[in-house]
Amino acid sequence: MTTSTILVTGGTGTLGRLVVPLLRDAGREVRVLSRREREREGGGGVAYVTGDLLKDEGVEAAVEGAGVVLHLAGGAKGDDVATRNLVRAARAAGVGHLVYISVIGADTVPLSYFRAKLEAERAVAESGLPWTTLRAAQFHDLALKVVTAMGKLPVVPAPGGVRWQPVDAREVAARLVELALGEPAGAVPDLAGPEVYELAELSRGYLRAAGKRRPMLPVRVPGGLGRAYRAGENLNLDGAVRGRRTWEGFLAERVGRGVERAGGR
Repeated sequence: MTTSTILVTGGTGTLGRLVVPLLRDAGREVRVLSRREREREGGGGVAYVTGDLLKDEGVEAAVEGAGVVLHLAGGAKGDDVATRNLVRAARAAGVGHLVYISVIGADTVPLSYFRAKLEAERAVAESGLPWTTLRAAQFHDLALKVVTAMGKLPVVPAPGGVRWQPVDAREVAARLVELALGEPAGAVPDLAGPEVYELAELSRGYLRAAGKRRPMLPVRVPGGLGRAYRAGENLNLDGAVRGRRTWEGFLAERVGRGVERAGGR
């Protein structure tokens, strides 16, 4: 097995903070690309380099000597631009394996974030480099952020027909490390959570776990986005690998009160 350095973009984010220690546990030297100035040597086999993928600053130095690039960095916009900049530098550096994390529904959900993810996928696939792309469902962490914000309102919106398959970020991290340490595999099966929930159901679970009571108001998501969600375009009900950690289990850990799904499951 090669022991070359693995560059992780987004290594200080929700997913990256889970991925980096797993790579170290596997005995790999890790380099983290961060927009903020950090200690060049983070200790324990982790080095930090400063750069900005969107501005295309410091990227060439970051990829130099890396055998594998694990591209986790992402934002509300510009993922396609950032990925093209990374691909260009990785190709020039002769990187041996580029691993990318995308989102289920990148090619079907009419949101700019999803469209940027799809363009980033294409940049990776057309890079000329050996590559692997994993699409994952929304993380439990994102679901918690959304329902926490809605739970602060006097009346909680309940968007009809909006369903999610939230997945635990720890399981996504473990899968990405497995892929990064393996051979390039192209587009691999999606990774989703074990259950499908209406967004209103996610809110109810959170409110129960937090000991809160809020009235809920049914709302309809209009236009093409609403049609896409009602058609389940953001889901993979048949072909995805399913994680094991449930929303209820996540809430019990993070919110501090045990909660069961309605119906006693």
